[in-house]
Amino acid sequence: MNLKQELQNLNNRLDKCRNKLAAAKSRNDQPVVNQFKNEVAKLEKQRDSIKNIQSRQANDKGNDIKSMPFNRALTKAEQADMGKLKKSVKGLVVVHPMTAIGREMKIKEVTGFANKPF
Repeated sequence: MNLKQELQNLNNRLDKCRNKLAAAKSRNDQPVVNQFKNEVAKLEKQRDSIKNIQSRQANDKGNDIKSMPFNRALTKAEQADMGKLKKSVKGLVVVHPMTAIGREMKIKEVTGFANKPF
């Protein structure tokens, strides 16, 4: 199972536990409240761990991309015909600022990274 799916499953379980916790609090059922508080704490810890792993992976991938010797912002025409551009430049990696890697690299516009000038 990939990290994204695992994170989604944890968030779903966490949401269910929080709803059950709220219901138990409204009934004043203290043993059940304690049980769900422990469960919520455990799930939040797992979620934070997975988010940390995702962040580290994005950072590593961003560092690999940044280490490429040539990069520049792509023009609107190049962005419109991305297939042609990728065929003409072997090994081109395009990073969009709204993706996880783009946010991690703090880029402001669509940028291409390659091993040789393009």
